[in-house]
Parts: sequence; structure tokens; C-alpha cells
Amino acid sequence: MKKEDIPMGFGIALAMDPQAIQAFSALPESRQREIIDGTHAVSSKEEMRRYVEKIAHTG
Repeated sequence: MKKEDIPMGFGIALAMDPQAIQAFSALPESRQREIIDGTHAVSSKEEMRRYVEKIAHTG
């Protein structure tokens, strides 16, 4: 997956959570795409932070 495929708000939130970066990077590309698609339903910074935090714990 290319860096430019990651929405900016998601990328910023991901960069603030090293555990989430590791978890996200370890996922197959198909799962990464599902997660990125899910970001389109996120409507606030706080919600994005929680979304990214969830990735760190559940993948």
C-alpha cells in the first residue's frame, strides 16, 4: 500500500500511535483497505483517534 492511499486524518492519527502503526502495517493489504474504507464514516478527530486506537488493540 502506498503512503498516498492513506487519508490524511487517518495518517496523522496513526502516526500518533506507534502501536497502531505496527498493528496496521502487519495486516494484509486487503484488511488495510477495509480499515481505510471505514475511515470515510469517521466525522471528528476524537472519533478518528478512537478508530485508530481500536486498530492497535484488535487489528
